[in-house]
Amino acid sequence: MKKKTKALASLRKREMLLTGMLFLAPVLIFLAVFVIYPIIESFHISFFKWNGISAGREFIGWKNWKTLFMDGNFRRAAGNNLIIMALSILIQIPLGLAMATFLEFGKKKFKVFKVVWFIPHLMSSVAIGFLFSYALATNGGIISTISKWFGGGNVDLLGSSTLALYAVIGVICWQFSPFYMVYFLAAYTNISEEIYEAARIDGATKGKYFWHIVLPLLKPSLKSAAILSMVGALKYFDLIYVMTGGGPGSSTELMATYMYTLSFSNFNMGYGSCVASGMFLIITLMSLFTMKVLNRIGGDA
Repeated sequence: MKKKTKALASLRKREMLLTGMLFLAPVLIFLAVFVIYPIIESFHISFFKWNGISAGREFIGWKNWKTLFMDGNFRRAAGNNLIIMALSILIQIPLGLAMATFLEFGKKKFKVFKVVWFIPHLMSSVAIGFLFSYALATNGGIISTISKWFGGGNVDLLGSSTLALYAVIGVICWQFSPFYMVYFLAAYTNISEEIYEAARIDGATKGKYFWHIVLPLLKPSLKSAAILSMVGALKYFDLIYVMTGGGPGSSTELMATYMYTLSFSNFNMGYGSCVASGMFLIITLMSLFTMKVLNRIGGDA
């Protein structure tokens, strides 16, 4: 009897395993074809000199990688990515948390703000890029118009090598802060209403409730949001490409725009693939490092 029971249990486990693999197969095939294979192929092409069009490829070994380590343009682009990453985390996450807290404390009274504030995230990055290219234009732009109201002249934000990057960062934060608003609103649903009622009975104000109860409970969500923001900032492309194209000069050049220019404008697919592979390594290492640091901070807390 026991042998039959064990045999049935083993058969059931195998059937569950096969069923799980059957349902996972489409996803695994999709990941293999559209994620894993392109990454491997990018590393493979990085060892060749190739224009991306001709059938012939010239194997040059580690030459592209040696050039990458000495490439000042790539270092500048990576530095711009790091600036965007730092400011995105420092602006988007606190702003998204503030909006979510405002909506959570206001309940249904402020429901209209949830819809209005989320509109920027519904728009495509390309559309937003064109919109703000006109809005921040030197002639007729919003900033220049306001400046003229107060007796000033035209303000060229996107044409300034010192201000263009920060203007683009402002647009990025405008677009993606609503995402973190919704993210933290979802996190708020995991906090029981009874906790708030207990805090009110004990005489805690909404400010004390937020700082001493909500914020510690939202710490896992804050860590996840920081990682999402960091990874997103390291691979920005479309909005910046539309607004500035990496200019003026290379003041807004990012790793992704630099890779695109090399591969599809300069037809240097070998070195462009090397830059893409370098991006992959940087993003992976930064993500692992950030997760380790945040987990250590969480553990110390």
